[in-house]
Amino acid sequence: MGDGKQARNEAFQSFMVGRWPRLMRTAFLLTGEQHAAEDLVQSTLERVYVSWRRVGAADDPEAYVRRVMINLHARKHRRRLKEFLAPKDDSGLVHEIADAGDRIAQADDRGALLKALAQLPVRQREAVVLRYWEDLTETQAAEAMGCSVGTVKSNAAKGIAKLRAIPGLAETVTHGGRK
Repeated sequence: MGDGKQARNEAFQSFMVGRWPRLMRTAFLLTGEQHAAEDLVQSTLERVYVSWRRVGAADDPEAYVRRVMINLHARKHRRRLKEFLAPKDDSGLVHEIADAGDRIAQADDRGALLKALAQLPVRQREAVVLRYWEDLTETQAAEAMGCSVGTVKSNAAKGIAKLRAIPGLAETVTHGGRK
C-alpha cells in the first residue's frame, strides 16, 4: 500500500519538476508579478496534489493543471474584472527567466510588452496568454478558461487590438526579431 502512494508521489514530483518553468511563465503572464505567479503555481499544485490519482490518469494532465490555474486566477479577480493588479514598477518583471525558445524574449523591450499585457482586462489577458504564449488552440483555450470558443476569439481579438494600439509597441516587437 505504501508503494502505491510512493509511486504517486514520485509521479507528481516528476510532473511538477518537469512543468514548473512553463507553469511559472503562464502564471507570471497572468498575474504580472513574480511573487503572485509563484503563489498561483503553488496553490494550483497544492490542489492538484490532493487529487493526483485522477489528474495523473487524465488524457492530458497538463491541460487539467492549466485549467485549475486559470480557475484559481479567475476566482481571485472575479469581483474586479475591470481592475487588474498591474505591477507598480519593473521589479516584478525583471526576475522572469525566459525560455531560450520564447520568441517574445527576443524582443528588445520585453518589459514594455509585459507592461502592456498587464493593462489588459483579466479575460482578455487570459485569452491572449493562452492563445499566443501557450500556443493553445481556440478549443483548448476555451476549455482552460471555462467558456465558449467564441468568447476566446472575442477576448483574444480585443486584447490583441488593444496591444496593437499602444504607440511604439508594435515597432519594438518587430525590430526585436519578430515579423
